[in-house]
Amino acid sequence: MLSTQALLSAIGVGEKSATVIGATFQWFLRDLTGMLGGILFTFYQGSNLDSNAKMWRLVADLMNDLGMLMDLISPLFPSAFVFIVCLGSISRSFTGVASGATRAALTQHFALQDNAADISAKEGSQETVATMIGMALGMLVARITIGHPLAIWFSFLSLTLFHMYANYRAVRCLALNSLNPERSSILLQHFSETGQVLSPKQVSSQEHVLPNKLTSWISKKANSLDTKVRLGTRISSFDEMEIKEHLLSVASYYTKAKYLLVEKKGIVDVIVHKDSNSADVLKSFIHALVLANNDYKSKYLHSESQIWMEKQYEVFIQKLKSLGWKTERLLSSPIIWRANWIHESSEEKID
Repeated sequence: MLSTQALLSAIGVGEKSATVIGATFQWFLRDLTGMLGGILFTFYQGSNLDSNAKMWRLVADLMNDLGMLMDLISPLFPSAFVFIVCLGSISRSFTGVASGATRAALTQHFALQDNAADISAKEGSQETVATMIGMALGMLVARITIGHPLAIWFSFLSLTLFHMYANYRAVRCLALNSLNPERSSILLQHFSETGQVLSPKQVSSQEHVLPNKLTSWISKKANSLDTKVRLGTRISSFDEMEIKEHLLSVASYYTKAKYLLVEKKGIVDVIVHKDSNSADVLKSFIHALVLANNDYKSKYLHSESQIWMEKQYEVFIQKLKSLGWKTERLLSSPIIWRANWIHESSEEKID
């Protein structure tokens, strides 16, 4: 309500000098940039929304608050009004895409009886009631603070901080039972150390809900195993010498697998076979985490990780299932690049 009041004031509502065509054009330009922003955001980040639903749910609320902040600032800079309003519209367009996509993922999580439609309808009703109450209180606050800039800014910033804190706490409460790169890394590290598997609730207290760049310098996220694994590496990204040195030397360890792992300078590249399914992708990622989890580097690295996979992988998966984890697939970015290789009887060759 406060940001809308500021926006309408900046457009010229209530002023004799304002024209209908001018206000209409500004509103149109604002909506147009928002639509374009939503399309670009979907193009660049749409594939990551499933694997990081909690993070993007929080980012969506942050971008919405940022958009309202732009609207509130717009009257202060009349010469840059259109530019500021368009920035706010782009910010809110990110919110629309991210919140809509993550809502679908989280609705599936809450639909314990496969009643996603019922959950979605009730969530929509709750949101409508909350919005109605918020609008009524917002009109009251807008009425009280009108003409008092300090009161407006104090109210807006206080409510925004409380809103972000409440959303952060809400997202932290979510205990998702799907496997994504970070959750898989946490589970494998704990299993390697103790032989036990954490529950979804225990993992949720350890995973991060803020963007990686914001948490890497204040936490152990930078040392997380999943940051050392690149899934779906393109073969052409290796030069000819690297193909001979790395790919051909490790191919013998993966004769029965639909993936190849290449370790180089602490980074494990996963080359996925064109015929691999979701179970193969999950297995390849876990295998890559095992490889990355070894602090030492030796010529037996691949053979030792292969022994671990043969002895421990099925045990690990069964323990995950017993605690309610979904082990059918790994929620990750789509694997665009896949490869094909042919194993001959005398020696393995890679095409």
